[in-house]
Amino acid sequence: MNPQLTPGDAYSLISANVQRVVQGKPDVVRMAIVAMFAEGHVLLEDVPGLGKTTLARCLAASVEGTLNRIQFTPDLLPGDITGASIYHQSSETLEFHPGAIFANIVLADEINRGTPKTQSALLEVMAEAAVTVDGQRYAMPRPFLVLATQNPIELEGTYRLPEAQLDRFLVRLAVGYPGHDAEVQVVLGDMAGATPAQLGPVMNREALAGVIASVRQGQAHPAVCSYAVSLAEATRQHELVRFGASPRGSVALIRAARAWAATDNRGYTTPDDVKAVAAAVLEHRLVLTPEAELNGRKPADVLGEVLRAVPAPGGTATVRG
Repeated sequence: MNPQLTPGDAYSLISANVQRVVQGKPDVVRMAIVAMFAEGHVLLEDVPGLGKTTLARCLAASVEGTLNRIQFTPDLLPGDITGASIYHQSSETLEFHPGAIFANIVLADEINRGTPKTQSALLEVMAEAAVTVDGQRYAMPRPFLVLATQNPIELEGTYRLPEAQLDRFLVRLAVGYPGHDAEVQVVLGDMAGATPAQLGPVMNREALAGVIASVRQGQAHPAVCSYAVSLAEATRQHELVRFGASPRGSVALIRAARAWAATDNRGYTTPDDVKAVAAAVLEHRLVLTPEAELNGRKPADVLGEVLRAVPAPGGTATVRG
C-alpha cells in the first residue's frame, strides 16, 4: 500500500474494492470516495434495504485505520459519542475517557434514530474535528470522516436532522434501487458470501492522508470559484427557497469539485466538475418555502433551475488559471 498513490490511482483501488460488494452504483460510490478525499462527511439517505450501511462499511474497510460504529438509538447519550471525564477518588483527579467518535472513520448508523440532543453532540466534532468536554479540547485522529446513514424522516421512530447538522455533511447521497442485472449480482454475491467483512484495506491511513493533502493542493481558478458562489447565491434568491446554501455550501462545492477533478488525476478544476457535484453538495442545504413543499416541489427542482440559469465561465484560461 504505497503512500505515494495519486488521487486517481487511489480512487481506482477503492472503487474496485467497494464494487466487489456494492453492485450497480458506480456514481454513488465515486461521490462517496470524492467526499472521503475531500475529508468531508457523507450522509447516505434512503429507504431500508438498499445497502446504505453496506456501502459505508465497504468504504471504511477499504482504508486501513481505526473504525468505530455507533448505532444510533433513542437511548444513546451525548457522552457515549464524545466521551466523559471520570473522577478517580483515590487520586482526586479527572480522567478523560474518549467516546466512540475518536476514530479515523466513524460509521453513524441510522443517525436520525438518535434524539436531537444526542445528534447535537456531533455539531462541533464534524465542523472542527475536535470535541470540548469539561472545558478541555480533544482533537480527533486524522484523517477523520463520519459516514452516516439515515432512513427517510417520514418513517416511524425517527427524528428530523436539524439544518445546522445537515450543513456539516459535505454530501448527501441516495443509494436508490439497483437495476435488474445489478440486483441479480447482489443476490449471487450474497450466495457467494460477498460481504464488507471479506474486504481488506487497499491503502493505509498514511496513503489516504497523502491523497487528501494532494487534493487540497488542487487549483480552482477565481472564475470557477465565482461560479460556485453564484450558484449558492442563486439558491438564496430563488422564490421557492426560504433558506439557500450558506457560504459553507460554497466552500463545500469547491472542495468537492477539486476532489472530483483529482479522481481524474487532474490538478485543476473546471465548471463541469462543479456541476458534477452540485446536487450531492447543495440539495440538502436548501430549505424550501411551505408553499413550495405543499405544491410538491423538491430541492432538486430548484437546483436544476439554478444550474440552467447561472452561466458557467468558459475558456481554458478561466479553467486552468
